[in-house]
Amino acid sequence: MLTKGCDPELFLRDPKTGQMISSIGLIGGSKDFPQAIGEGCAVQEDNVAVEFNIPPSKSAEDFITSINFALNTIRQRAKELGLELCIEPSAVFDDVELMSPAAKEFGCEPDYNAWTGRENPRPKCDNKNLRSAGGHIHVSVPDGVDSCRVVQAMDLFVGCQMLKFDTDTQRRKLYGRAGACRFKTYGVEYRTASNAWIVSDERIRWVWEQTEKAVDWAETMPPFTPEQGQRIQDCINNSDLKLLEELNAEFGIN
Repeated sequence: MLTKGCDPELFLRDPKTGQMISSIGLIGGSKDFPQAIGEGCAVQEDNVAVEFNIPPSKSAEDFITSINFALNTIRQRAKELGLELCIEPSAVFDDVELMSPAAKEFGCEPDYNAWTGRENPRPKCDNKNLRSAGGHIHVSVPDGVDSCRVVQAMDLFVGCQMLKFDTDTQRRKLYGRAGACRFKTYGVEYRTASNAWIVSDERIRWVWEQTEKAVDWAETMPPFTPEQGQRIQDCINNSDLKLLEELNAEFGIN
């Protein structure tokens, strides 16, 4: 049975002032030593963001339950600190929140472009105070199926379609361009998606179902032509809603 997991990122915010607050020294956990929070979930500080991960899920219901457990646990921790969760794809932090060396670390591990097979360059941005929050999706890939093709299909069924509700264009200055992924022993980590899909059960279920469609497409349909692939990438990288309509008509996506 195929499984799915995720490791979304989110921010902390002062509800009184609206100021974004660094998670460093407040939440605990790290890339090397995530902090277990129960139910197979863990949390860690990632740059100034909070990141959580869940155990592999075999059903949409398990996926939703695990994500909500992690969010509620982190929400309670934030409340104890007088803070609130901010689930937005990007945010600008004041200088005072970026003094720690950990707040200046980007791209501890490389990711790759499934369209080119090449490593993506380390992120650079003119605005040094901009930070991004991903909604990375981990997907087990069936035997004999090319992981790159799964990521390419994820671009069509998830990355492109998220433009309907993810209007943020700042995050892709750092992360989240088309085809972004890391290859895993069990399959692939899709890194193009922002955290905009974890805000409700409906969107979480939608991501589960769209991911199912992407894996099925990669397993049963012919590869995208170079022209189709370029248009899918342009749609995501340019947040092009008109091109999205054209792609949906071409591929029969509602």
